[in-house]
Amino acid sequence: MANYEKNAKITLELAKQPENSRCADCGAHDPDWGVYRLGLFVCLNCSNTHRNLSNMVRSIKLDIWEDELVELMKSSGNASAQAFYERAVPAYYYRPRENDCVVLRDQWIQAKYDRMEFTEEPKHPPLPYTTGFYDGILWKKGKKNMRFLKRRFVLSQKAFTLSYFNKDNESKGPKAVISIKDLNVTFQPGKIGNPCGLQISYPKGDHTRNLYVYHQSPEEIVVWYNAIRAVRYAYLKSAYPTGSNEELIPKITRNYLKEGYMEKTGPLQKDLFRKRWFTLDSQNRTLFYFKGQLDAVELGVIFIGTESKGYSAKDHVPKHARGNKWKYGIVMETPTRQFVFMCENESDQKEWLDALRQVIQRPMTPQDYSTEASIK
Repeated sequence: MANYEKNAKITLELAKQPENSRCADCGAHDPDWGVYRLGLFVCLNCSNTHRNLSNMVRSIKLDIWEDELVELMKSSGNASAQAFYERAVPAYYYRPRENDCVVLRDQWIQAKYDRMEFTEEPKHPPLPYTTGFYDGILWKKGKKNMRFLKRRFVLSQKAFTLSYFNKDNESKGPKAVISIKDLNVTFQPGKIGNPCGLQISYPKGDHTRNLYVYHQSPEEIVVWYNAIRAVRYAYLKSAYPTGSNEELIPKITRNYLKEGYMEKTGPLQKDLFRKRWFTLDSQNRTLFYFKGQLDAVELGVIFIGTESKGYSAKDHVPKHARGNKWKYGIVMETPTRQFVFMCENESDQKEWLDALRQVIQRPMTPQDYSTEASIK
């Protein structure tokens, strides 16, 4: 028992070392599980993926650690393991974080330790997301209905395009050819109702067009995601040749800061409140609203500037509201209009206010001024 107590103390001390103080796979603080075959310290969520891969895990605080297992943990650690298993991760490859979806985390862990995708460079044969061209099938939602149908998609780095075809008319050419220039892709499992769901968004005329797709294979959908990121990265490198990776990588793709339903009224006092789906794109300082969460095109978009430019957001309960079922209000001021939103509960109201204020407090860039002018 004395050895077990000593080993428990040693393992806890190892976990507290700076290099082990974050999960080796998603960066979560204070990981309390050990993957002793690999010498990793990981969080609970990532430990479940390792367990499914037959990488034996134990709790740092609750399980007994034998001498040989402690030696395995001492001989490696997160920094050493990452230096080996992440040696050749491409700059554009998305490294999941603590709050990312299960599919992204699972496939990152499998790619590192099971498929060993990043231990050497180059790979033979080359990995599919590294070739600059990808041709395959995705299930795509119809623009005006909820049916998901098989569609062929083709990604080309040479043309900087993503194209898709109607199944019955492939001989007539692609249904759409989408420029990579302003395209965004993000995982949306909850919204789409599939753990492998992706949302692809791109400008089309004066609106933003959204495509909702999925694949039955988690590995395949993550390949598509990183293949698109690879082509986006290549485009950014060609458009901004002097840009550093530190500047360009955050621009490859982005997750939305906040999404959800709020009630919204029109510009007139007599207008009724109506339930709308909102998406806050913090990078572009835009708040989109839709009739439903899987709409192809937005009903409207609101630019969010800084307080010095006349933008603000605060909690508010309108005195003469009509048609609203929810009671927790937000008023957002812009130089040209006051918007009133109603949230379902106080927690949701606080989350929206925090998100909106986060955007308002960030200084505007020259690109932001162009975006503001285009929306007006």
